[in-house]
Amino acid sequence: MAQPQAAFQGAEFGSAEGPDSKNYWALALGSVGVVFGDIGTSPLYAFKEAITAASHSGTVPEAVLGVLSLIFWSLTLVVTVKYVLLLLRADYNGEGGMFALMALGQSVAKRSAPLLGALGIAGASFFYGDAVITPAISVLSAVEGLELIAPQFEVAVLPVAVLVLTVLFWMQSRGTDRVAQFFGPVMAVWFAVLALGGLMHIADNPNVFHALNPYHAVAFVFHNSILGLTVMGLVFLACTGAEALYADLGHFGRRPIAGAWLYFVMPALVLNYFGQGALVMNDASAMQNPFYRLYPEYALIPMLILSTFATVIASQAVITGAFSLTRQAIQLGLVPRLHIRHTSESVAGQIYMPRVNWILYIAVLLAIFGFRTSSNLAAAYGISVTAAMVIDSLMAFFVIWRCWKWPLWRVIVVVIPLLLIEQAFFAANVLKVLEGGWVPLVLAAMVATVMYTWVRGTRVLAKATKRNEADLDWLVRKLEAKPPHRVSGTAVFVTGDPYSAPTSMMHNLKHNRVMHERNILLSIRTVERPRVLRHERVTIEKVSDNFIRIIARYGFMETPSVPKVLEHARRKDCNIDIGATSFFLSRRSLRTTPKSEMPRWQEHLFIWLAGTAEDATTYFNIPTDRVVEVGTQVAV
Repeated sequence: MAQPQAAFQGAEFGSAEGPDSKNYWALALGSVGVVFGDIGTSPLYAFKEAITAASHSGTVPEAVLGVLSLIFWSLTLVVTVKYVLLLLRADYNGEGGMFALMALGQSVAKRSAPLLGALGIAGASFFYGDAVITPAISVLSAVEGLELIAPQFEVAVLPVAVLVLTVLFWMQSRGTDRVAQFFGPVMAVWFAVLALGGLMHIADNPNVFHALNPYHAVAFVFHNSILGLTVMGLVFLACTGAEALYADLGHFGRRPIAGAWLYFVMPALVLNYFGQGALVMNDASAMQNPFYRLYPEYALIPMLILSTFATVIASQAVITGAFSLTRQAIQLGLVPRLHIRHTSESVAGQIYMPRVNWILYIAVLLAIFGFRTSSNLAAAYGISVTAAMVIDSLMAFFVIWRCWKWPLWRVIVVVIPLLLIEQAFFAANVLKVLEGGWVPLVLAAMVATVMYTWVRGTRVLAKATKRNEADLDWLVRKLEAKPPHRVSGTAVFVTGDPYSAPTSMMHNLKHNRVMHERNILLSIRTVERPRVLRHERVTIEKVSDNFIRIIARYGFMETPSVPKVLEHARRKDCNIDIGATSFFLSRRSLRTTPKSEMPRWQEHLFIWLAGTAEDATTYFNIPTDRVVEVGTQVAV
């Protein structure tokens, strides 16, 4: 526990700065391109949707002040206070995100570990709903600017949006490391243009600055009952993407992210929203598309192009986030192994997951053709994001209380108000369930069902497999008393439990009646940390003259590799020649049983998931010509 405790103390005082102690400005610019893409494209649709709904409550100026006040204080309390000032300090060995927060809490709240695990699964599930809606609404809202150039272009909106998204998802397999270097400069220009557009119109009606008074936000919600809640749900569109500040902590560090937000991104967003508000106050007809109306007609085409680039970058960040989250879920044993391809030799986080990519692509296209406009998609947006934020706050409560050692009363004073605000936003978004909000809920339920089934099924499978395995120390003693025929070379048995003789070893001994001169039991484990230090990677233990136990440890943000494990072992004087080594793996054929601990539907789902899992040989990068697979049947 000593090592995690040090991480907790660093989390409180911000000592674990990650990579941001050097190259501050480069990292800050990079964070502008990657971290703030989603929240940075919200001005395209957030104010428009909120003011359109709010204008039914009375005079337009009052509606504008209410909406702007809600947007400003949402950005201040939810994004700035919660994520920038609070959660960015809750790093786990320099990493952030849903699973890092979950692991951090589980490390100290052992009795609450199952609850935190369930919250982590739920939060990750809601992220995938966000990953489907974000590219669809962002790209559609940008391309809808075609209608302002010429009304007849309305029929081209859907085809152009589909084309842009198709190119985006097709490019994933080629890697984004070369393109990503342009993300920062493009988004920096985008935020500068946002600020400029707002500044050009704020002078039209300086009364918009009255929205800085939180009274207008509170009064609007309380005086308009159900309509006030509806507008709150739409206002929250301005905060979507806030969770990326914490999730990308390990890539850029706390100071660059916080600095970019406080001194550049948030001021640009506020100026743009207030500019849209001043424009609508002076001309209610601008409500139809206030964002593009901020700019003169000659700038519409350049703005349309820049908006499309910005929404593509925002979508790219979400897609990359889905890849990273899925890899973490695989390492934590929440989903089956999926193929992971590294697209950069220098950046470990640059990965491509074909199955995840094309499932997302199909889901995004279904969302576009199902909703057809960004206004319709706005009704489906928000539920998954607010739910994920509420879950973040619940887990943060444990972390701040148990890891940072704050007094309980202090944690309640800081976290509970934020939690109540987010729950109000969640309740507001629940009102949109029948209008399309059911879509992210269904997506989250499907992902959560898959994760729960996989976790439960692997436990049942491990229990069933254990019955066919023998204690390794017992087997070694038996073999020393009655030695079998030995063959030259090394046999590596890849197993989940290095203290039991794996099924592949028992079957080899039973049917072939031989053992190799040197037998290595290799177990690859995922620890409750994002990354493992090089000197902690491999532990080697000599069981007997013929048996060696190797345990390789990986963090949940790393991808394991057997050749690299053997390279680490070689540095510790355990020389293994891969060319003279046979790798034994157990290939299980699963079948149903009437005595299963799982319901029949879950049993079939688990067997199907197991069948779709990536082959262990490929996933662990084991040389295919050195692998021996031993098949067994297991009833689950």
